[in-house]
Amino acid sequence: MAMELNHSFTVPATPADTWALLTDLKTVGGCFPGATVTEADEETFAGNVKVKLGPIAVTYDGTGKFLERDDEAHRAVIEGTGKGLRGLGNAGATATMQLAPEGEGTRVDVITELHITGKPAQFGRGVMQTVSDKLLGQFVACVESKLAGGGQEA
Repeated sequence: MAMELNHSFTVPATPADTWALLTDLKTVGGCFPGATVTEADEETFAGNVKVKLGPIAVTYDGTGKFLERDDEAHRAVIEGTGKGLRGLGNAGATATMQLAPEGEGTRVDVITELHITGKPAQFGRGVMQTVSDKLLGQFVACVESKLAGGGQEA
């Protein structure tokens, strides 16, 4: 199953501070609900993520990397792939992230192309959209707290 998810959110920080956080793969990976980043450098990361889809919980072991990163334009394309544990299929995502100033803060637009195989794919678009919206809400709350907690003083 393949689908596209579109999300936008605004954070109360400058584009430069927001970009610095969102491109710090270890820190930002830790903001994703259910994710554990086991290793990360400037360009790549590895870890696992546990996601609940309807009645089942799937843990994916995976890796990711920047396909594109433009620090001037505040635009990045990140690819992630994961193998579902216990034979629950695979998942892949390509996320395009674009930052722009908005008022006192920064608007972040994310377009995600998601590909899922195996049992989780049977839940369909509605469940995937609902789950991704909920996860994004938790992710944004974490990003905002990190920006508020440490971004301004540095």
